[in-house]
Amino acid sequence: MLKRNRTLKKADAELDITSFMNLMIVLVPVLLMMMVFSRITVLELTLPPLLSNASPSELENKQLELLVNGEGMNVYYPTGYLLQKINKKEGQHDYALLQQTLKELKQTLLNKGADKEDIVLLLDDQVPYQTIVKLMDTTRSYKEVVGVDVVDAELFPSISLADAPNIVDEAGNAVSDAFSVNKGVAL
Repeated sequence: MLKRNRTLKKADAELDITSFMNLMIVLVPVLLMMMVFSRITVLELTLPPLLSNASPSELENKQLELLVNGEGMNVYYPTGYLLQKINKKEGQHDYALLQQTLKELKQTLLNKGADKEDIVLLLDDQVPYQTIVKLMDTTRSYKEVVGVDVVDAELFPSISLADAPNIVDEAGNAVSDAFSVNKGVAL
């Protein structure tokens, strides 16, 4: 007997990528729109300048300092002179008063022709992380209405972090209000 050799011709398979293309048409714009909402912001911090190797012109003590401890916040300008003492309100720091004080100081400095952009945050060991973040946001900028738009106006964007000084009085007790001896404003 004779065997017939049957061979079936296979038809070429057709790829249907229509549904994949529809998915890409919808997915790509959605992903591009989401990129705008998921930005990562980076805040650059610096260390306070070392005074030991500074020139005499840099030692004018024109440094803006914000001392933060468990009792409240103290704004010093220039170094050692208490500009504003901000006590806690109902157990919380008064960021609104701090921002108002910094806005007034910035305006005073601008009126005198000085454009100061740096601030040193002197932080106590017990200051929580969330408070530090809120302080940096408060001292960097504030919301200002210009025309019909709300914009971020600049206060002191160059932020340095340092430990709060431990001041000891004659009896050996720690003084919580550092630089309390020099009260007054010398702009």
